[in-house]
Amino acid sequence: MHRYFGAITLSICALASTANAQETVDIGVIKNSERRVVQKLLYPKEGRTELGVHLGVMPFDAYLVTPNLQVSFDLHLSESLSVSTIVGGGYGLKNATYAELESPTYGVAPDAYRYLSSVLAGIQYAPIYAKMNLNGARVVHFDVYGTARGGITLEQSVIPSGGIAVAPTVSLGVGTRFFWGEKYAIRVELRDDCMIERRKLTASTHFKQNANITVGFTMMSPVKGKR
Repeated sequence: MHRYFGAITLSICALASTANAQETVDIGVIKNSERRVVQKLLYPKEGRTELGVHLGVMPFDAYLVTPNLQVSFDLHLSESLSVSTIVGGGYGLKNATYAELESPTYGVAPDAYRYLSSVLAGIQYAPIYAKMNLNGARVVHFDVYGTARGGITLEQSVIPSGGIAVAPTVSLGVGTRFFWGEKYAIRVELRDDCMIERRKLTASTHFKQNANITVGFTMMSPVKGKR
């Protein structure tokens, strides 16, 4: 009886070893030119459009804090390159520093300009696609991208008689897209809108930067070939 059970045990071990050997496939060394073999994406972007809504804030202005809403549209030409358009609107609120300066103690009203709206278009380049394990419970896929856009920004002087400035704008930024299934994503972006604006009160030209942090929700069109 002992010999019988021993034979069964040896047979099971042999079968397990054979099955394990069959599951292991040695394909040799993967060349750099064959890197796409190990880079098949779970959430591809090529050939898809992406529409998003983003809430933002410009927290680094010396005199104003600017909540804003941005709407984005991207056409993904490849996995790494897309045409990117973003339209936004907001309003600059006086911060504590501005309120203190215009108080009776100082009686000074800085010639600050508040953000009203902008229209920007350009490219988005995403060279990094990766995934990470969150506490062993979930694997999150994400990409990292840079943007270069240009367009127009509309701003208004906080001083009522200061008028409105229409400023040519160059916008540079970085961001990341966290994929939430095949259709949706959460996007976080930090961008710096660099403007040249003509100011009415001082009859002078100023260079200004609007650093904007946005968090948004985007929806992508179906994967090519799927419905």
